[in-house]
Amino acid sequence: MPTYQYLCNSCGHEFEQFQSIKANPLRKCPACSRMELNRLIGAGGGIIFKGSGFYQTDYRSENYKTGANSAKPAAETKDTTKKETTPAKTEPKSKSKDTPKSDNN
Repeated sequence: MPTYQYLCNSCGHEFEQFQSIKANPLRKCPACSRMELNRLIGAGGGIIFKGSGFYQTDYRSENYKTGANSAKPAAETKDTTKKETTPAKTEPKSKSKDTPKSDNN
């Protein structure tokens, strides 16, 4: 059963009502008791997917899956443009000037 939004044209009272689809729209405002109530067009409830496993590819046909797999190597070979690379700069090795080696006499 959907939730409908209502607005009173007389007093401006706005509320939501949980009703059957087959039920007639309400006409009497619960705030001012006048017959000025209008049902609004709402966006409706959205679908909420919780948990894992709800992906675009879950329900694809076998033909689509095989076509997608065969297209992967072709797409990878198209992007083989040469990129200019510069050699990494290496710093000159410095001689360690730690403690000098002493001869054992």
